[in-house]
Amino acid sequence: MEIELLKTLDCNQGAVRAVRFNVDGEYCLTCGSDKKLKLWNPYRNLLLKTYAGHGNEVLDACGSCDSSQIVSCGADKSVIIWDVSSGTPLRRLRGHASNVTCVRFNEESSVAISGSLDNCVMCWDVRSRKNEPIQVLKEAKDSISSIQITNHMILTGSVDCRIRQYDMRTGDLITDFVGEPVISASFTGDGQCVVVGCGDECVRLFDKDSGEMLGEYSGHHTGEFRVESAVDNTDTFILSGATDGNIWCWDMVKGEVATKLTHAPGVVVNSIHPHPSKSALVSAAGQTVKLWGKPEFLDCD
Repeated sequence: MEIELLKTLDCNQGAVRAVRFNVDGEYCLTCGSDKKLKLWNPYRNLLLKTYAGHGNEVLDACGSCDSSQIVSCGADKSVIIWDVSSGTPLRRLRGHASNVTCVRFNEESSVAISGSLDNCVMCWDVRSRKNEPIQVLKEAKDSISSIQITNHMILTGSVDCRIRQYDMRTGDLITDFVGEPVISASFTGDGQCVVVGCGDECVRLFDKDSGEMLGEYSGHHTGEFRVESAVDNTDTFILSGATDGNIWCWDMVKGEVATKLTHAPGVVVNSIHPHPSKSALVSAAGQTVKLWGKPEFLDCD
């Protein structure tokens, strides 16, 4: 990846548990151990809004398709829907019995889907006034570690060593046994493969339909930490955080390490999020978030 460090954001919110671009990549969200969620313009290193309302660490967040709302979740077992402009919580959804580790909107941002240490995935109708989930998915036998949504699929990763694909059109469930605890799972950009970060310090690439393993990417160390992996926007490089303070980048086809981006030596890079349309990404380690890309991206805002 021919990108370089563009900006460093000192978030001042304790340890940053997750960093996420919004739908068009113009802004990013940071989830802090100080119970706060922050909205940034990373290209200008500008803090736009702070959202306070969680009772414990914020663990994940997602912006809506029109960037008017944010959904967040945390160690207080709650899911909160926020109004972006006013900073006020619109809905506070409680139903999980333990930490809510991951949350996403569907494509129309009409439903929020959350996963928890209680082994459950819950679907919430954002437009309804009801505070109960409209559906609860209980197939996992251990904690839910990640969720990704496409136009008709819910992809979940679980510590029970399985990834599950729920087809919302047909109601079908496809379960693939990975063999190791799943730390993160995400579709490639073309939707044909799934990138799975595993607990044995290996990232694996699977065919979405057949479940066949297409590649393995290793050499980095993740220890006992929840370290995210992903694929870049061109489906060329596999990315992963690591305990050595680097973002590891492998060539997807060759399986070789293409480069390492040093966030902070010796600090665990726990969260990464590629830009939705450009060769850029954000990474989180400790209290800082870094923006990586090409210098001309700084003019995009």
